Amino acid sequence: MVTKLSHTSFFVTDQEKAYDFYVNKLGFKVNTDVKMDNGMRWLTLNPPQQPDLEIVLMDASGDGSGMGWDAETQKALRLLLDKGVMGAGVLHTPDCRATYVELKAKGVNITEPKEQFYGIECIVNDGCGNWFSMTQPKEM
Repeated sequence: MVTKLSHTSFFVTDQEKAYDFYVNKLGFKVNTDVKMDNGMRWLTLNPPQQPDLEIVLMDASGDGSGMGWDAETQKALRLLLDKGVMGAGVLHTPDCRATYVELKAKGVNITEPKEQFYGIECIVNDGCGNWFSMTQPKEM
């Protein structure tokens, strides 16, 4: 029986830039940061209030050999990341407008907050190929 999701991967164009975004701008915590035998960097983070979910910042800037990808797969992934169209999910915040001001001041690429049927939302770009909905859910 499956009981929970423990890890998920965000493919990024630059692990150092992604580290800066997720740790220094969003406040995520580093779980693991080690170089594996094959030279691949295993970098996992978690949101501060979700310590049991590790997000793997998977480097897609190389040739993909560490992942066992063929050239066509690597090229397709890079194309999507370079276009910034990898939608990675929804980030929750208790106060979207205040978080918007905080992240904008840190230089984050973020849209103005908008009222939606599900709450208040901004779109956040990590600068490494991924975008997120940052949402203050509507109280039901």
